[in-house]
Amino acid sequence: MNQEERRHWASWIGTIAEGVAGVMAVDGGIPASQGVPDPGPSRTRRPLTETEKRIIEHQGTEPPFSGQFVSFFEQGTYGCRKCGEALFRSEDKFDAGCGWPCFDDSLPDAVRNINAGQGRRTEITCARCGAHLGHIFTGERLTPKNTRYCVNSLSLEFQAAPQPAMANSPH
Repeated sequence: MNQEERRHWASWIGTIAEGVAGVMAVDGGIPASQGVPDPGPSRTRRPLTETEKRIIEHQGTEPPFSGQFVSFFEQGTYGCRKCGEALFRSEDKFDAGCGWPCFDDSLPDAVRNINAGQGRRTEITCARCGAHLGHIFTGERLTPKNTRYCVNSLSLEFQAAPQPAMANSPH
């Protein structure tokens, strides 16, 4: 990455940080899961890290090209890191070159679109628990479906597809 690219990303990350700080200064932050009950003590999931909380519960964004799923193309299902709900299939994942995992479709009724204000971007959240996932964009003509769900890797967990049994394997 050259100096100009570094300045660009530093400026972009600074803008995002200022936006988050501005929201938090006005109303103490608005977690994406506001009004959604916590799964409770029976929850067996690993607790969210502070970074995951910043992204998932306070609409944060991870730096571009930093997430584990950006260049990950194994077969399986991507679920919500907060509640485990299945959200996306690997068949719908594509490389948009933007620095975040992208999908051109979600599982039925798994993702909710929320106008993020002033019509600039549309936020996507887990329909089950309200966890912030990222944003959805349309009209970019990157895939035949003309949709890009741009998702933070830290908002996701991956469940590998079962491997087919080998025909000659012992019983």
